[in-house]
Amino acid sequence: MKQGTQGFAGAGAPQCRASGAARVPAQARAATGAESPRERETALPGARGEHTHAEPAIPGPRAAVQRSSVRGQILDALRTALVAGELQPGGVYSAPVLGERFGVSATPVREAMQQLALEGAVEVVPNRGFRVVERGARELAELAEVRALIEVPVMLRLARTVPAERWAALRPLAEETVRAAASGCAATYAESDRAFHRALLSLAGNEQLVRTAEDLHRRAQWPLVGGPVRHARADLVADASEHMALLEALIARNLDVVRELVGEHFTGAS
Repeated sequence: MKQGTQGFAGAGAPQCRASGAARVPAQARAATGAESPRERETALPGARGEHTHAEPAIPGPRAAVQRSSVRGQILDALRTALVAGELQPGGVYSAPVLGERFGVSATPVREAMQQLALEGAVEVVPNRGFRVVERGARELAELAEVRALIEVPVMLRLARTVPAERWAALRPLAEETVRAAASGCAATYAESDRAFHRALLSLAGNEQLVRTAEDLHRRAQWPLVGGPVRHARADLVADASEHMALLEALIARNLDVVRELVGEHFTGAS
């Protein structure tokens, strides 16, 4: 889909398990502004000027919490669509059209897109919507270099200090990346890949490190101009096999192999 079009690409995009997050549950839609004006007036008696200061407080979460939840679901769905190639680099997408796909009003979609703009995934196009940023191989290489500068020293330090049983506890996450890679779905694999790396780095006990590394990792998973060539099934399987090999080396505390594997992993921008 080229610049100026709206909606999802669909054609050529893999059928991914993660794509199920694209439709927001019906029971949550009322919090998005999708209801009629009359429904809003009936449901929110204190929002149209009535005097409510004498009323007792009502326990429980307010509707704004549910609204935030819907916005989060939309954000997750849009991130999945980016990785899966359904939102193509250079394509322009409007909040109303995307809202129709998700079954919600344009408001939570627009808010989610604003978050993606802050992350650098899209840019605002006045009076039209949001354009997916076009990225090239150079940006991907730069992200891989920064990730390596952050993660490799941490991994080598952890390899010397973390006991084998704590590494072994992460084996299910590594195995999940193998299953996700076998599915051939780039979005499903991207999620499991981040979860594995996040679990590794969490052993350092530095939440700021984990957040920074995950942000870089997520950005590295966005598609390049020309299509997600590096998301071929064979590439995903090879990447996941490195996870298993790295974990086994960490369990065995084989520092030479760990050093070699983490270097190769980031050279491949994994």
